[in-house]
Amino acid sequence: MTARTRAVVEGAIERALAACAALSILVTAGIVVVLAWEALAFFREVSPLAFLTGRTWTPLFLNPQFGVLPLVAGTLLVTVIALVVAVPAGLVSALYLSEYAPSRVRRVAKPALEMLAGVPTVVYGYFALLFVTPLLRTVIPGMAGYNALAPGLVMGLMILPLVSSLCEDALSAVPRGLREGAFALGATRHQAALGVVLPAAFSGVAAAVVLAVSRAIGETMIVAIAAGQQPRLTANPLVPVETMTAFIVQVSLGDVPAGTREYRTIFAVGALLFCGTFALNLCSDWLRRRLPGGRR
Repeated sequence: MTARTRAVVEGAIERALAACAALSILVTAGIVVVLAWEALAFFREVSPLAFLTGRTWTPLFLNPQFGVLPLVAGTLLVTVIALVVAVPAGLVSALYLSEYAPSRVRRVAKPALEMLAGVPTVVYGYFALLFVTPLLRTVIPGMAGYNALAPGLVMGLMILPLVSSLCEDALSAVPRGLREGAFALGATRHQAALGVVLPAAFSGVAAAVVLAVSRAIGETMIVAIAAGQQPRLTANPLVPVETMTAFIVQVSLGDVPAGTREYRTIFAVGALLFCGTFALNLCSDWLRRRLPGGRR
């Protein structure tokens, strides 16, 4: 291959890579434009203040109310339950894989744990509805058939591999010299792991938790199947709730005419959801930059 031909090929490859990078940016920009356009059309008819502070969400009723707080409360309730399951279990498993497990065990345990991430979310949804909910109702007889507790617990299992993998990466990034220094001062492996390694990897662990929050907030199928579709402003995990993503699924089924105010509610809710997850991703990226040896 001559120098001229090589230059032409390398130029073509460079332009193709630039086009791929530009495509991802254009897709993101297109999503933002569509959400903003439809959400602004909605807010020309509904006050943004009433939307953000109202406590009643009945946009499909004869006398509609557009207070989004019940959807936000349902989303946060399920997310908190999921984090209560995923964060402690994920952090403990990450500490074991990083500090205690032999290499042979790590090679088997980590891929086995990450297999949970490959299960379709619709399977998790029916697992929550048909197995976890009846099991919980034998222990808590007053719990409704649709509730926030079962999907929250199952969602915690779903995001557990994400928390575990990211936390394990953060712990493994801590320089070996810190561990050896702790051992030289007489620390046990347990003291070194909890007193030296974990604090040094705190920024990475925090970034993993923030990403897990973002993943849980955006989950759709589990809550659409098992949480119910009753928007209510409550902190009781034993009653049906509706999340923002579940409402979007409900309206998107095709029963609401396109272009109406009721139809545009999904874009207003979607814009709120997009802003929340975008802020969480920015926070996670800022924390990730503080990883030991990472970008500053």
